[in-house]
Amino acid sequence: MKEPIRTPGRIQSFGMLLVVNVATYEIVTASENAAHWLGRSVSELGSPTLEWSIAAETHGDPVRVDLQGEPYDAVTHRLGTQVVIELEPATGTPDLPTASVVGAIRSLGLVASAEELRQAAAEEVKRISGFDRVMVYRFFDDGHGEVAGEASEADMESYRGLHFPASDIPQQARSLYLTKLSRQIVSTEDPGTPLVSVDENVPPLDLSSGELRAVSPHHLQFMRNMGQASTVSFSLIEDDRLTGMITCAHRTERRMPILLRRALEVLATQLTLQLAALESIARLRRDLTIREQRAAVLAGIPSSDDALLTLVDGGAELCRLVGADGAVLALDGVSRSIGDVPQIDRSLLLSAVGIEPFHTSELQRTHPALAALMPGFAGLLVVPVGTHGVLLFFRHEVTQVIRWLGDQTPENRDTALSPRNSFSEWRQSVEGTALAWGSIPEEGRELGRDLARALDRRQEARLAQLALIDHLTGLHNRRSLEHRLESAVVDGHDGVLLFLDLDGFKAVNDRHGHETGDAVLRAVADRLTGGSRASDVISRLAGDEFVVLSVGVAQEDGERFAARLVREIAQPIDTARGPMTVTASCGVLPLGAGLTAKQLLDAADAAMYRAKKQGRNRVSL
Repeated sequence: MKEPIRTPGRIQSFGMLLVVNVATYEIVTASENAAHWLGRSVSELGSPTLEWSIAAETHGDPVRVDLQGEPYDAVTHRLGTQVVIELEPATGTPDLPTASVVGAIRSLGLVASAEELRQAAAEEVKRISGFDRVMVYRFFDDGHGEVAGEASEADMESYRGLHFPASDIPQQARSLYLTKLSRQIVSTEDPGTPLVSVDENVPPLDLSSGELRAVSPHHLQFMRNMGQASTVSFSLIEDDRLTGMITCAHRTERRMPILLRRALEVLATQLTLQLAALESIARLRRDLTIREQRAAVLAGIPSSDDALLTLVDGGAELCRLVGADGAVLALDGVSRSIGDVPQIDRSLLLSAVGIEPFHTSELQRTHPALAALMPGFAGLLVVPVGTHGVLLFFRHEVTQVIRWLGDQTPENRDTALSPRNSFSEWRQSVEGTALAWGSIPEEGRELGRDLARALDRRQEARLAQLALIDHLTGLHNRRSLEHRLESAVVDGHDGVLLFLDLDGFKAVNDRHGHETGDAVLRAVADRLTGGSRASDVISRLAGDEFVVLSVGVAQEDGERFAARLVREIAQPIDTARGPMTVTASCGVLPLGAGLTAKQLLDAADAAMYRAKKQGRNRVSL
């Protein structure tokens, strides 16, 4: 059953509370301990003639007032048609200078990491407040917390680095910490003072925004078990989420003045902003590093002959990218494994896992059927790669030790609902799990998307390349040659164009078949490639016609070049049908200004026909 922590009907006894009707100045509710000061019982309140000048002073926080010769700090807030006035004694509390808080904020502003900042904040707040122990909590997404920073007296057991369950701060309490930035509990032995209303039928007073709200008995026992007599807590709120707290604790009763609490609320707000900025910078740096590493792993994919082999060759870097012990890569119908992977047929594993994205570090608990297929592994990350396939990443089971703030077993509680009796460090060994994936699944999705894009680019590049390549010989085709030739003309390059046609090649196909003819054409292509410069563009136009574009070659050198190629082609060619000889006629054309690529090819073709008319197996201009 939930406690009415917003409407407890009581306040802490060190202060007093009055509720005044704004329209009539009537006191409609008061704490029971206000009777001696008012000079009458609470039941006698409500006289419309009783006007309180304090009710008009609702714009300061706090207002210093004098009641029967004693100074009080008055804090006010509106609640519908009423003003709630809370009075805290100003005696017995040192007037600590808020200037020291300003200095602390400046000092903390120089800290460059979130971890160091939480620790430095604990030390600064302890120095300012004088409390025995100051802890800076950090809350995780699942609600549990960690003592991420701590400053305490030398004789006190350290809690730094210890974790505590989400149940230590129930959800209804967390929502209150979003409403109220600070919360003071002066004494764990204080049962509180009741609130009394003139009208017994009015609903309980909502003290969510109050400074004096009484404390849950369960929480008071929790504090006593921790050895705390007094605490003051400050909320760290980011984007309407309670991401942490600063908690000051003292072994004896101790009050913190309202002005200092307000100053430390400012420090807590500044700390939250700085933590958010530092963590954002750390994330950006990590994201940049991950992107650079991911780009390096995938850099060779678009131009690779075998994309999967390229990934396998860089397997160590790929696994390191997601912190995996091994991976199975299944892309475009082919699969490979890298690193340590389950010893099971890959096709069976892939079929069982599927291609839908998911991750787990507790495979036995979340997917017991899959766990049976991969003993020794507890972590699995499934990364789809567009339409190409999927990547599976694996992590071994590891024994993890979690340091808890107190024994979490039932033996450390009087009853199931009681707070823990001891808060000394308690270590829990967790088996059957892998290290948590953290933010890696999102990084894995980015990896999958980037890999899919790289594979798409590779496919597009190969298609584009195939559109410019002769499929039989691997030489440039007509389209590619015309593009290269047009560029040479536009750029004004000198050179020669050689147009070669095999003499009587049709007879080779007719007598020996197209398979032998294709073998001859491939051999001729190899001889043209072997006899040319690396910068020369060698192409097969169609059938048995070949063209060589040689930039930067004079006409005389071009004629000698052509004659040498013709001699090379005339050498016997080994085929499945035995040695075979073909010859070629070649036309040589100097590159000239004012001609298009097509005109140059036509002119070189004409020169080749002149060579054929001259007797074949020769060169002609």
